[in-house]
Amino acid sequence: MQLIIVSGPPSSGKTMVILKTIDALRQRHKAVGVVKFDCLQTDDDTLYEKAGIPVKKGLSGSLCPDHFFATNIEQVVHWGKEEGFEYLITESAGLCNRCSPYLDGVTSICVIDNLSGINTPKKIGTMLRLADIVVITKGDIVSQAEREVFAFRVHKANPKAIIMQINGLTGQGAYELSGLLDSQPSLETTVGMTLRFPMPAAVCSYCLGETRIGEQYHLGNVRKMV
Repeated sequence: MQLIIVSGPPSSGKTMVILKTIDALRQRHKAVGVVKFDCLQTDDDTLYEKAGIPVKKGLSGSLCPDHFFATNIEQVVHWGKEEGFEYLITESAGLCNRCSPYLDGVTSICVIDNLSGINTPKKIGTMLRLADIVVITKGDIVSQAEREVFAFRVHKANPKAIIMQINGLTGQGAYELSGLLDSQPSLETTVGMTLRFPMPAAVCSYCLGETRIGEQYHLGNVRKMV
């Protein structure tokens, strides 16, 4: 089974890119499952169910979605192997442009859209900078010049990544992405694998439920601006 990690900012088109890519994979008779990670609520799992794609949904609630991913990914892989999937795709929350629990040796895709602004690529952290493949969406809404400038900014942020354009509505470009996934390595387990970058560190009083504001209530890992 191949594990594919997909991340990206909110509303960048991750779900539609995954759906169109799965359509291309299923045309080649590949068995695919999806796991949707989010924080408070998501209806994306119903889109996968309507398309006849096996899906699991995990909501992290008050926990950091990165940490929630890391503590559940092994069980997710077990589920995928029990179901006999050839591809298991995970979709992350991507709430703060930082959520990117990429694993060494696992194909990692960042989805970003042209409408987010030309300076967005340099504002996004490891979610973009450490991805193997960067998918740019909503190119049909902007001009050719804007597409080229945005793609150039993405390339500056991550020169090693494969950069491609996909239309989430028509699926144009999704077949090419599915072809790239065919050549990726398979895995037996994620036990012992390492993250490409340390997760966000925040063990403070507010992590433990504190709601009062004031320096006397600050405990643990705290960073001051001045």
